[in-house]
Amino acid sequence: MRVLVAMSGGVDSAVAAARLVAQGHDVTGVHLALSKNPASYRSGARGCCSLEDSHDARRVADRLDIPFYVWDFAEEFHEAVVEDFVAEYRAGRTPNPCLRCNEKIKFAAVLDRGLALGFDAVATGHYADLRRHDDGTVTLHRAADDAKDQSYVLGMLTQAQLSRCLFPLFDVEKPVVREEARALGFGVAKKPDSHDICFIADGDTQGFLSRHLDDAPGDIVDADGAVLGRHSGTHNFTVGQRKGLDLRVPAPGGEPRYVLSIEPVARRVVVGPREELAVTRLAGIRPTWTGVRPDGPWRGRAQYRAHGVAQAATIETAGDTLTVSLDEPASGVAPGQTVVLYDGDRVVGSAVIAEAA
Repeated sequence: MRVLVAMSGGVDSAVAAARLVAQGHDVTGVHLALSKNPASYRSGARGCCSLEDSHDARRVADRLDIPFYVWDFAEEFHEAVVEDFVAEYRAGRTPNPCLRCNEKIKFAAVLDRGLALGFDAVATGHYADLRRHDDGTVTLHRAADDAKDQSYVLGMLTQAQLSRCLFPLFDVEKPVVREEARALGFGVAKKPDSHDICFIADGDTQGFLSRHLDDAPGDIVDADGAVLGRHSGTHNFTVGQRKGLDLRVPAPGGEPRYVLSIEPVARRVVVGPREELAVTRLAGIRPTWTGVRPDGPWRGRAQYRAHGVAQAATIETAGDTLTVSLDEPASGVAPGQTVVLYDGDRVVGSAVIAEAA
């Protein structure tokens, strides 16, 4: 099988490529250039978008003796991921740019180009399990290493995309991956994992947004509309936030306040006690399904953060929307986040959260 491996320059994609070579596949490595000025996205061995990362990926490819290319997706990435990120915060929502990148770049633009060039599949270093069945369908499941499982950020993939994907690290834990890399002589064996948003070089999300969005001062209010403080822009806040509120009026009982909602048009940030963050109903839009769309209400589990815990829920679809009714209240759920739906350890689909109540 001709396999195109997206090589970020990290240890996971390096070992994924090595495993595919060992299995006898015809492997080609490709590094995605996501910025016209790589230093503006990442410097040092922290992410997946720097010039150093490109060199690391090339050195691994040379050691594996496989072809290696750098593909320029800077324009597509900026439009689909960076501009979308800024627009979502402008609208008072909290997006997940890594999921957006998977949806629009790694498993759309890259997969399309790879298939056009005659490759049979695209592989990455994601920790997730693909299971192929006798009827030709493919199902997406959590990885063996629950601590590293990345099925959440793949929850928007369709059956057509899954059928052309390979995730060689589905059955292995991270320490084993690093040991395999060390045994193969890869310099990335000890390279640290990236945790921050790759296009925010210094990790300062608030500073990044302030540079891309005009300050629009407004009021910080309680649920009754009483003004408690001022802010320089709603983009500086997200639902569930506690720190940095700079409130001038303390709560009657001295309890901390949290961001309950963001109203960018009115330039208001609504705050209140922690218990008012609790929600039991999520309304989702733009659902995608990894296979057949479920009919009628069904019991499953819902996860709304990449490293969160999936909660028991009843899910019901209606046209291009869905409703998730949680068995137990959830806290800090923000519009713009993605809810990924599971049946056991199998990913069923996902949707963008439009409302939480």
